[in-house]
Amino acid sequence: MFELIKFVRQKIINLKQSIAMKKLLSLSFLIFLLLGSATVSAQEAAKFGHIDTNELLRMMPGRDQAQADLERYAQELEETFAAMQQEFQNKYQDYIENQESFSQLVRQSRERELQSLQERIMEFQESAQQDIMEQEERLLSPIIEKAREAIQKVGREHGFTYIFDTSGGSMVFWENGEDIMPLVREELELD
Repeated sequence: MFELIKFVRQKIINLKQSIAMKKLLSLSFLIFLLLGSATVSAQEAAKFGHIDTNELLRMMPGRDQAQADLERYAQELEETFAAMQQEFQNKYQDYIENQESFSQLVRQSRERELQSLQERIMEFQESAQQDIMEQEERLLSPIIEKAREAIQKVGREHGFTYIFDTSGGSMVFWENGEDIMPLVREELELD
C-alpha cells in the first residue's frame, strides 16, 4: 500500500513536470509561429532574438504563489488518498485476522466492501490527477499568457523577425541574436 502512495506521489510530481514542460514548449511554439510569421522583404535583414522562457516564468510575479497553491492542493489530495488507503488497509487487516470467524454471508459482504473501497480509491486517484492538471492550468495560464504577451510586444516594438526559446534546448547555436530577456523584464517591470 505504501508503494502505491509513493507511486501516486511520483505520478503527481511527474505530471506536474510534464504539464509545465508541455506548456513551455507550447509557449515556445506559439512565440515562434506568431513572431516568425512576419514577412521580411528582400531589402530588410532578419532580426533574431532569443529568450529562456523557463527563467522568465521563474521571475514572473504570482508564479511562486500559484506553485504554492498547486502544491497545497496536491497535498490535500494526497492526504485524502492516504486516508482512503489507510481505511482500506485497516479493513483488509481486520478481514484477514477475523475471516475464519465470519459466516459466509459476512465474509462475502466484507469482500464486496473491500473491493468497492479499492475501486473508489482507484477512481479517486484518476480524478485527482485530472484535478491537478486543471488546477495547474487555471493557476498558471494567466501568468504564461502575460509572459507571452510581453514577448510579443517586445518582438513587435523592437522589430524582431524571430524570437527563439532557448529553455527547451532546441537552440544549439546562435550568432548575432539578441537576448531579449532584459527587454521583456523591463516590459513586465520585473527589475
